[in-house]
Amino acid sequence: MYTAIFGMFSFVWFGWAQENPRKNWRMYIGVASGTALLVCLIGVYLSVTHWDAATTLSEMDSLITYIIVFYAELIIGGLGAFLLIQKKKRDYVAPWIAFIVGAHFFWLVNVFKDPSLYILAVLMIVIAIISPWLSQKMGVANSAITGIGSGMSLFCFAILGLIRYLLA
Repeated sequence: MYTAIFGMFSFVWFGWAQENPRKNWRMYIGVASGTALLVCLIGVYLSVTHWDAATTLSEMDSLITYIIVFYAELIIGGLGAFLLIQKKKRDYVAPWIAFIVGAHFFWLVNVFKDPSLYILAVLMIVIAIISPWLSQKMGVANSAITGIGSGMSLFCFAILGLIRYLLA
């Protein structure tokens, strides 16, 4: 499931990156998006064919923590995005969401017993912080830089999940 989830969200972030990138980036972002979708589908196949295998979320405490973190992320991210749009700061929605997504990985480390999620959390937060500056410097939308950076980070974790599965 790790590969499926990270592959799917990598695909989503690469999709957001297509909002207003440089024209010569579009093909590469499209290829990255398609590759992320393919990795996601491999993860879905592996998840479905091993559906009865136990997961961390089979434990009630882990499931409850996960649900709380998920809904908190959704509510905080949504409210922040709403406020940014109301304040005519729409271009900051992607970095805001990346920041919240990054922060939520700190709480998921214990749920999934995966300290590597600390690395993903820091990567996503750093991307969220530097993307407005880098986007302005490069003359593209914040979502282009945020989407590419977040998409690549999540894609690496999708591949990490696949490697972990193959080595298990």
